[in-house]
Amino acid sequence: VVTEAASTHMLYRGCVFLKRILFSATMKIQIICLFTLVVCVYGRGTQHVTCGSVVKLFNAYYKVRLHSHDVKYGSGSGQQSVTGAPQQEDHNSNWLIRGTLKKPCQRGNPVACGETIRLQHLATRRNLHSHHFSSPLSDKQEISAFGEEGEGDSGDEWVVICDGEEWGRHQTIMLRHVDTDVYLGVTGQQYGRPINGQNEVVGLSRPGVQAKWQTMEGVFINPSQFSDDSRIFHDPSEL
Repeated sequence: VVTEAASTHMLYRGCVFLKRILFSATMKIQIICLFTLVVCVYGRGTQHVTCGSVVKLFNAYYKVRLHSHDVKYGSGSGQQSVTGAPQQEDHNSNWLIRGTLKKPCQRGNPVACGETIRLQHLATRRNLHSHHFSSPLSDKQEISAFGEEGEGDSGDEWVVICDGEEWGRHQTIMLRHVDTDVYLGVTGQQYGRPINGQNEVVGLSRPGVQAKWQTMEGVFINPSQFSDDSRIFHDPSEL
């Protein structure tokens, strides 16, 4: 059985492969490729972040992308660690936007400001999570990746804080944790081996510049006018 996350991941890899083959740095034409019932369009695309999209979230203050990997914390919960990585081209910084267990979102629909979502780490299929454990470096609240095959608990739920009605692709947002009311943020402290140079990601009790995020590279799904068809728009930057 191919799950939504698995199909999105296969689609993402296929589109990136085509992009690398068919694009040069100076080409500005749009190339359209048909993937089952999905059209991949390289160009400007939808201007909103939508349910089912795969995105990289960038923290401009520390210039890192939200990142995870199959490396467990050595303290606290012992769950999969979440960090801020400076590299742009790292598939471990890809996150799938999903609805909650009680309120799934419609694939391709824009995410509304104030909407509750889950962020599933595409490579390990665990959800962005928080709970009342202390973070390993700054003693703030720990952020982890939790669950199996994308299913966890209410600690995976985050409210999108943004201006206006819907989350714009180039808009700065914050993510507030539903269970504990902390904001997803970054500290200036960095880990040593085996994740040398990556920043600590934490839950902050107060919002600030360390808790502001923006979508950068991504696969943005746009609702189609035709039955269950969807359109996917790639940011021109390398995924």
